Amino acid sequence: MRKFASFFLLLGLCAMPALAGVETYKDVPVVDFNCSKKVAADPDSHPRACALKCAESGFGIVTKDKQFLKFDAEGNTKIVEALKASDKKDHLRVDVTGDLQGDTLKVTSIKLL
Repeated sequence: MRKFASFFLLLGLCAMPALAGVETYKDVPVVDFNCSKKVAADPDSHPRACALKCAESGFGIVTKDKQFLKFDAEGNTKIVEALKASDKKDHLRVDVTGDLQGDTLKVTSIKLL
């Protein structure tokens, strides 16, 4: 029995570093990097057309404490696809999960709301 308990304890400790940086953000504004400072006061007013026009600068979210977290390349690809498929004009918000590495979010899942 002690061997099983030790095994599961060790297994749990090994899994912790993999989950350490995983963050989930719900219903947060998504904006392109070029416009992130300009629209920081009211990111919901940022239009989809502008976001797509500035897509090459990359995207990110504005957190509740007004911090801009940029997406990795995969996250940028996913949000561009979602924006192109959407007919929303503004109020661009997402639920996003990823591994936070400094000020970059390595996106594992994203959903345009």
